[in-house]
Amino acid sequence: MTGKKLLLVSVIFSVFVIPAFCASLEELVGGERAAILRTMADSAGQERLLTEVQLRNPSIRLLPNHGKLERFVRETKSELGPLILVETLYLYNKPHGRTTKWDAAERAGLFNRVTALSTLAGIEYFSVTRGAMRTFYETSYVIDNPRNRRPLPDPLFTTPPETLVLYARQRDLTFGDNVYRFEYHTGADIILFVQENLTSMTVGIVPVIGRNRFQMVMAMIDVGDSLLIYTVAMARATSVPGMGDRIGESFSNRLRAVLQWFSEHAGEVFR
Repeated sequence: MTGKKLLLVSVIFSVFVIPAFCASLEELVGGERAAILRTMADSAGQERLLTEVQLRNPSIRLLPNHGKLERFVRETKSELGPLILVETLYLYNKPHGRTTKWDAAERAGLFNRVTALSTLAGIEYFSVTRGAMRTFYETSYVIDNPRNRRPLPDPLFTTPPETLVLYARQRDLTFGDNVYRFEYHTGADIILFVQENLTSMTVGIVPVIGRNRFQMVMAMIDVGDSLLIYTVAMARATSVPGMGDRIGESFSNRLRAVLQWFSEHAGEVFR
């Protein structure tokens, strides 16, 4: 067999015979942590996710063993050099005893849910400062670009692109009215995106996070009967006494709100 024919056979074999590899939950997080997450997912209690909040010299502790996600998160952390880092791991059980991995329509449905940034408007989180639930985003919508800021409808896709960049304007009742860049990446078993602030985030009149100094990564990995959801919020916050602890706690509660938002929309896909 000639070299060209051998190469052609190899390409055909890789495309049509070798299936896309999808890791199990145990392979992604280890047996012990997988058991904890499954127990939490089956629990009726409020605390159903693993959380790590770190200040000053944070390290990554909950990151799943997924090559695409690991590279993305570690490169993001290296470039940002965060002083605050909050991670969560959450297991979303697919309804109706579903055990098979997502199909093309479900994958597209999930992608369209996480690009529907207008649906973030009105979600709530628990404010420790106020001791009550509070609105997270008062408004949220896609815009054409950071300069013009013209509102656009949420995009819709029949097939998720491998990469996508969206810009959004979101009014946060804690950190003010800001513009963000959302960068999406997809794979056979994963959908992930990173949110980066393009404007300075303030608390009242105090600037606490400069532009491009906040990034939040959220990844959904299909493991058959469930989705493993990993989130990490990282920031280089201004050194204000007591502000680091406040921001770290705020990020933790806000990630919970985002996970609740995702779970409700995932339920619309896996019917």
